[in-house]
Amino acid sequence: MPEDFIPVIPTRERLIFALDVPSAAEARGLVEDLGDSVQFYKIGLELFLSGGYFELSDWLKTREKRVFADLKLFDVPQTVASAVKQLRTRDVDYVTVHGNDAILRAAAEAADGALGILAVTVLTSLDRADMEDLGFQADVSAVVLSRAKRSEAIGCAGVIASGHEAKAIREAVSDSFRVVVPGIRAAAVSGSDDQKRTVDVEEAFRRGADHIVMGRPIRNAPDPRHAAEAIQDRIAALFPA
Repeated sequence: MPEDFIPVIPTRERLIFALDVPSAAEARGLVEDLGDSVQFYKIGLELFLSGGYFELSDWLKTREKRVFADLKLFDVPQTVASAVKQLRTRDVDYVTVHGNDAILRAAAEAADGALGILAVTVLTSLDRADMEDLGFQADVSAVVLSRAKRSEAIGCAGVIASGHEAKAIREAVSDSFRVVVPGIRAAAVSGSDDQKRTVDVEEAFRRGADHIVMGRPIRNAPDPRHAAEAIQDRIAALFPA
């Protein structure tokens, strides 16, 4: 395969549904309800601690779904590398990793191409004031862009970043480097929301996202499958065949 080969992302895999529910049983019910309206799922820490995480992951694969393990691994480099090696025995597509260059490098080397390492830049629930509270006197966008460029150089498959920073990242990295944008709202929102740096579906992709992650706008809809199909239609309009 040529080194410059860039896999085409199937349009219906651009939507990643966040299975942020309390139990594997509830997650399976949602997947069955959503049917073929969703092809890619994120399973995170809540499900990891509820039990049956990898059984759920394996079950999703038997249904020909893609799986993103949103575990946000963060520890000393050797421990993260060991965790990634364990995860390589499972059939998952991506895993998220927090941390500095040494941690990300250890994760990427341990993955050895068997799964994609997605570096977490700055959580979409944080804004500049939150960063200052944490002791970082830096512009959020500058931090995100720096981490994205370093992550690609280290060998990560992509980054998790807000849609607010997606355009700058897309212009600074290669086309094969994946930009995954969480904090997506079906439309512009105001008022109370634990995600502070959000964009809507169209804006995320116009700014350079490869995938978007959505949970509540679909899960809390009166008809989740209909809501997912509506999002898929909006994505398809941006990526005509």
